[in-house]
Amino acid sequence: MKVESYSLEVVLEAERGFADITREVQEFVERSGISQGVVTVFVTGSTGAVIAMEYEPGLKKDIPEALERIAPRHGDYAHHLTWGDDNGSSHVRAALLGPSMTIPVVKGRLTLGTWQQVVVVNLDTRQRRRRVVVTVMGV
Repeated sequence: MKVESYSLEVVLEAERGFADITREVQEFVERSGISQGVVTVFVTGSTGAVIAMEYEPGLKKDIPEALERIAPRHGDYAHHLTWGDDNGSSHVRAALLGPSMTIPVVKGRLTLGTWQQVVVVNLDTRQRRRRVVVTVMGV
């Protein structure tokens, strides 16, 4: 078993910042030399998320709108009282989406569907530089 780790940084706009990192993740898999295994993609920070989605303008609008219905930006959050800030909804949204995903690697390729990309999302109320850690494991 071989394990290789890489990282990249992306600057994302507040609340609706999306970045398709599929190409970079595939390049890390190729660089690792692993042909069979898994890759884990993880974003550091408690207001970021990693998701699989069709990276297209409609969904880049629909996902934030759906999250607004689930965890309204201007709702009441105990987090605001605890820390005196305004990003309680960001933390709730990130917890719902999750900070990571695992993708099977077969014959040195990510096993994603035709319309499925690896996307990092900034859910914070301000622009953020997000660090993404990519770990490839296998043979």
